[in-house]
Amino acid sequence: MSSASIRNFPEETHRALKLRAARHGRSTEAEIRSILENAVQPRVGLGSALAAIGRSLGGVELDL
Repeated sequence: MSSASIRNFPEETHRALKLRAARHGRSTEAEIRSILENAVQPRVGLGSALAAIGRSLGGVELDL
């Protein structure tokens, strides 16, 4: 697994991250990992998500 260092990190931001991590019941490091992972995940639209659910259930047939 890779690692990274952040230099010149504002103290105010670090305090805010520590509070956010505590609210989520995890370490500051785990909170930062979570934020970064969420930031780079591709966004899936609602229609695409619903279509994927339909495909996973074997599709849906509509009589129009």
